[in-house]
Parts: sequence; C-alpha cells; structure tokens
Amino acid sequence: MAHDTPTAVKTAPAAPRPGPRAAFRRWRYSRPFWGGLLLTLGGAEILLTQKASLKVVLHLGMQGLAGYLLPSLMVLCGLLTLFNPAQRLFYSCTGILLSLGTWLTSNLGGFFLGLLLGATGSCLIFGWLPDQEPRRARRQRRGRAARRSR
Repeated sequence: MAHDTPTAVKTAPAAPRPGPRAAFRRWRYSRPFWGGLLLTLGGAEILLTQKASLKVVLHLGMQGLAGYLLPSLMVLCGLLTLFNPAQRLFYSCTGILLSLGTWLTSNLGGFFLGLLLGATGSCLIFGWLPDQEPRRARRQRRGRAARRSR
C-alpha cells in the first residue's frame, strides 16, 4: 500500500505589500533624510535652549534677534532639504554657516549640542549623492570582478 505523504508545495515568496511604511522608505531613500533631520533637530534644540539662563551670553538688541533668527533658519534649511533635495548643496553650506554662527548668538550653540547636530547634519547633506546603487550590489560586483581577474 502506498503511503500518502504530503509534499511541500513550493510557492513564490510574497511580494512586499505596498503600504505607508514602504512608501516612507522609498521617500526617505530619495533624499538626504538623516542630514536634514539632524539639521532640523539642531536648530530646534538651539531654539529650545534660548530660554535657559547663561550669564556668558547677553541677548540685547540685534544679537537677541540673531539668537532666534539663526536657529529658525537652521530648521528651515533642514526642512527644505527634506522636501527639496535638488538644492541640497546650497542648504548644506547655509546650514553649516548658520550652525557655526550660533556659537556666538545662541548660548554657545545651544550648549554645544545644537551646534554639533547642525554641523553633522550639514556635512551629511553635503556628502549625499542621489541615484547611487546600494552598497551590497557594489561589493558583490567588485567581488565578481576580482574573481575574474585571478
């Protein structure tokens, strides 16, 4: 008598479901997301520390206005980078200058943390290259080329 055993049915792997997470991932990969986020967070942190008291920096007259203007422009540059990545070089150069300017105008750059976040974000924005293939694919291609040359 033949023993009936269930056979494994081979099915194709399920295609990734389109959803908000996949759409956000595609949007995030098409722009310098982390740089824009860090620049925005740096400006927001400096704006929040404006109310902290520090006897070294006095906010009088135009310097008081610059204390609010520079971090506001940092937030604006970070958001514009996220929503208009074509102009990323201008926004990154402006963002680094604004970040460094907050050292004098905004409680030592938001107690140094906002300045570091803004400078790091601006550098990430400047170094981002659009339409670049993923690193794994490049590594695999280089590995195959090295094996062929042996």
